[in-house]
Amino acid sequence: MEPIYLDHAATTPAHPAVIEIMASELANTFGNPSSIHTFGRKAHRTLEDIRQVIAASLKVSPHEIIFNSGGTEGDNTAIIETALSRKNQGMHLITTAIEHPAVLETMKYLEELGFEVTYLPVDERGELSITDFENALRKDTTLVSVMYGNNEIGNLLPIKEIGALLVSHPAIFHTDAVQAYGSEQILPHELGIDLLSISAHKINGPKGVGFLFKNDNISLPSFLHGGEQEGKRRAGTENLAGIAGMGKAVELLSDSEKKQRHEKYADFERMILAQLDQAQIEYQVNGNPENKLGHILNLRFSGVSSELLLMHLDLQGVAISTGSACTAGTVEPSHVLEAMYGENHPAIKESVRISFGLGNDEVQIQRFVALLIETIKKIKQ
Repeated sequence: MEPIYLDHAATTPAHPAVIEIMASELANTFGNPSSIHTFGRKAHRTLEDIRQVIAASLKVSPHEIIFNSGGTEGDNTAIIETALSRKNQGMHLITTAIEHPAVLETMKYLEELGFEVTYLPVDERGELSITDFENALRKDTTLVSVMYGNNEIGNLLPIKEIGALLVSHPAIFHTDAVQAYGSEQILPHELGIDLLSISAHKINGPKGVGFLFKNDNISLPSFLHGGEQEGKRRAGTENLAGIAGMGKAVELLSDSEKKQRHEKYADFERMILAQLDQAQIEYQVNGNPENKLGHILNLRFSGVSSELLLMHLDLQGVAISTGSACTAGTVEPSHVLEAMYGENHPAIKESVRISFGLGNDEVQIQRFVALLIETIKKIKQ
């Protein structure tokens, strides 16, 4: 039976058009973009054409796009270099308790260097209080890093409101938009965002490539030292084939495509919840259903071990998750659910994440929910 992949929040399959253009670039545009001969100039033109495509998706200047290896590098660059380069102005940083590990672990590293970090809490719906943020903001705050959309529960964070509050404050505003870029219209200049991290493998592009948006109005030292690539802002020869694949993935993310995806995923979610209701399966939606990314649905099934549920579904060819892929294979509980409910709450070990994407259709969803219901009933017998 055909397997069902419903873990697109962890990574996405490459679109066929992405694979095609990457193969073409590997075969035909192998020059170093920094070389001045014909082969290098051809590669450089390709690189800059893609930079323009990506910049247009955010309505920013092409020069504000820095190609890199993905979201983790983008987060580390934005956070570490901002903090270190501005430590004479202050050593207080603000983030949230539900950030991706690429942000949280970086903040912990800076704490070891003497920085003070405020981790803003969330309520039981995963919502961040703007009042809490205002109260945490200080004169010596030099960086605010708040994710655009959460990768486990899907909640959208109040980026617009935070950006508005920072207009009159010198703190740099960074957002990890890795999970949100593929579905939301994000306009950094309108939102007051200074730095924004993206990873291609979340939008049906290749792994190991991404970009960092850096507002031209701010300065940021290079995280990597070496050559003068990316306008001396990121050393290392660019991964042109990967960048080309990312560019094609971005081209495919038109406004109409994003709208269609929102509608389709909303239908999938309604189908799943309606079938669960009809089967009288007890469940709870984690997060705020009215304020979240459309492709993520996080559910708690009371009395059902999430690890046991995943194992049974995996044996039947269905892939879902308990949360962040970066903590897969460990027994560590979800830090997002802990932030919402508190440590040792039953929901932490009874919740799963279902995330939709390329290749999913109604037939798959109907088959998935039938298997889900059957498996839950077996476990609870």
